[in-house]
Amino acid sequence: VVVINAEKVRVTGKKEEEKMFMSYSGWKGGEKFASVSQIRARQPEKLITHAVKGMIPKNRLGRVLLTKLKVYKGSAHPHAAQLPAPLAIAN
Repeated sequence: VVVINAEKVRVTGKKEEEKMFMSYSGWKGGEKFASVSQIRARQPEKLITHAVKGMIPKNRLGRVLLTKLKVYKGSAHPHAAQLPAPLAIAN
């Protein structure tokens, strides 16, 4: 699956500022929190990858399926030779 225009993803309500993503380094006090707007500014692909990762099975098969997901910030991607077909989604 090839996902393009990841920076244009929309969230509803106050999620842009209130939803927090946590990362943990493993050390004491190593928690870091970032809002959706901060992640969108740095790595917009991470928003979609994180959402899909939460929906797939938490086992070996899920990890293999996640490798088949390709997310790109803009509309350009290197998969044109595979002739991907666009999927129409209702707005």
